[in-house]
Amino acid sequence: MMNILILGSGGREHAFAWKLSQSKKLNKLFIAPGNAGTAGFGTNVNISAVDFEAVKKLVLENSINMVIVGPEDPLVKGIHDFFLADGLLKNIPVIGPQKDGAQLEGSKDFSKRFMMRHNIPTARYETFTKDTLLEGLEFLKTLQPPYVLKADGLAGGKGVVIPDTLEEAEKELSEMLANAKFGSASAKVVIEEFLKGIELSVFVLTDGNSYKILPSAKDYKRIGEGDTGLNTGGMGAVSPVPFADEAFIKKVEERVIIPTINGLKKEGIVYKGFIFIGLMNISGEPYVIEYNVRMGDPETEVVIPRIKSDLIDLFEGVAAGNLNEKTFELDNLFAATVMLVAGGYPEEYKKGDLITGLELVEDSIAFQAGTTSNSERQTITNGGRVIALTSFGNTMDEALKKSFMNAERIQYKNKYYRKDIGNDLKSYFIPQP
Repeated sequence: MMNILILGSGGREHAFAWKLSQSKKLNKLFIAPGNAGTAGFGTNVNISAVDFEAVKKLVLENSINMVIVGPEDPLVKGIHDFFLADGLLKNIPVIGPQKDGAQLEGSKDFSKRFMMRHNIPTARYETFTKDTLLEGLEFLKTLQPPYVLKADGLAGGKGVVIPDTLEEAEKELSEMLANAKFGSASAKVVIEEFLKGIELSVFVLTDGNSYKILPSAKDYKRIGEGDTGLNTGGMGAVSPVPFADEAFIKKVEERVIIPTINGLKKEGIVYKGFIFIGLMNISGEPYVIEYNVRMGDPETEVVIPRIKSDLIDLFEGVAAGNLNEKTFELDNLFAATVMLVAGGYPEEYKKGDLITGLELVEDSIAFQAGTTSNSERQTITNGGRVIALTSFGNTMDEALKKSFMNAERIQYKNKYYRKDIGNDLKSYFIPQP
């Protein structure tokens, strides 16, 4: 029986807590800092996931046997290395890569160079700094619109801009490099050619040698219907992705997953945790857009519920290096997540609004993201993305219908959600003549 700590506070962490609580191997679960939803599965501890000394104290005081890192920030800042360097913590497994592996997400330039070194298909690119701004402006002229500009460092999921015109791209590049639009994250900017296709994500859990391919998912990043408006942290997701059939996933495995795992090994990077591979499907060929070094959010809310196997057992395989010996079983049902957000998100929004109707949710799981409890123990809004509603169905439409129905049952002031999740995938279900 294990005492486990999950670091993080979003829908992803609620999904982990929900899944881990089903394991016979779990004794006690702690979530730091957690939210109103995670409190139903364990003990929330109000400390920051990047306050490593506070995490250490929590781990030692509660005899924690394993730490699961939800968000990227603690990984990029080196929480795994912090554990390994501490005599009292070094034998406690951390699920998530060390700092060198976390560069795959922590630096866009590092990840692009890594892909080039290991012949992993990706878009043509160049990296620029404030000193090479003029060369960057020249490079833009060699590309066709739209243009893709990425802040090199972490920018809370908002460091990518895709201007439609050369003039806008030049302005954005100057803003990022000369005026530090994203602070130190945009001290370097990666400019790459725009890949035209349809996006999806494939997730891998690895012990550094062997791996398990988790279900594919497609998320919806923009605030507006029809994929319009500002980028958000994600407005919904579906899994599996209908066009990611066995043949396509085989290509992803051979061209991307195997070269990635082998590349990490060749470079002496010990990698234990999740690799999120953001892909573009271009006429049936996979190209890597980005790596993340943790599970995505809201994709976790559709991927984790489809895993039938015991997640703690899989994590023990990651820690011990015998993941290949672990059984891995998936549910064949479709899962669909619809994200309820605060009015005004991803720009200015209000916190502290009362949430009602959670008890009316049926045939869906309400994974809480930006929630907390007030002094009267009522659930209130505490973030831009408030609740992720995940449902299962024999078809994608059936799963979506349940999530949309429950989206109407939950109420809070200025609630908003996208009603077109999955619409772009419907054509893949129509039998071709």
